[in-house]
Amino acid sequence: MSELFVNKVAESGLISFDLEAYYPKGEIKTFDLKEYLFMGLILKEKDFRAALLTTNWVPYTNAHVAITCSADAIIPMWAYMLVASYLQPIAANVVFGDEQKLISTLLLKNLAAVKGEEYTDKRVVVKGCGEVTIPESAYVEITNILRPFVKSIMFGEPCSTVPIYKKK
Repeated sequence: MSELFVNKVAESGLISFDLEAYYPKGEIKTFDLKEYLFMGLILKEKDFRAALLTTNWVPYTNAHVAITCSADAIIPMWAYMLVASYLQPIAANVVFGDEQKLISTLLLKNLAAVKGEEYTDKRVVVKGCGEVTIPESAYVEITNILRPFVKSIMFGEPCSTVPIYKKK
């Protein structure tokens, strides 16, 4: 006698939400102002402007770029703006901060396109592991987007979930 195997996960009606689908695609680069500091401490406006004029901007074409300064120096606000003015026409995105801040910002920007109402009264499992590390900010944001609409939110995999929210 043959037994039928029933896929209880498939029958459960759970919708798996994979945050990796919203992870930024494309090259990620960092523009570090540290390389433009005099003696590693001071940003001299005239020298800085001259150096930016001779900078090869081609490697930043269509890249997601984080502007930062890894040196412990006081950088005037206009310096970041000046770098952004060079990058904006050629880069896909320009963000102040390190690579993690860039990824988080772009991930949140991509999640803004999610329409929570499309998940009305659904049981959603936000996938908990994958190929890339997803920042905590994305998990908070998807909870904010989905909670007003869903029947329930869970974390993990459909076969092993942690309950997060259940509509009363």
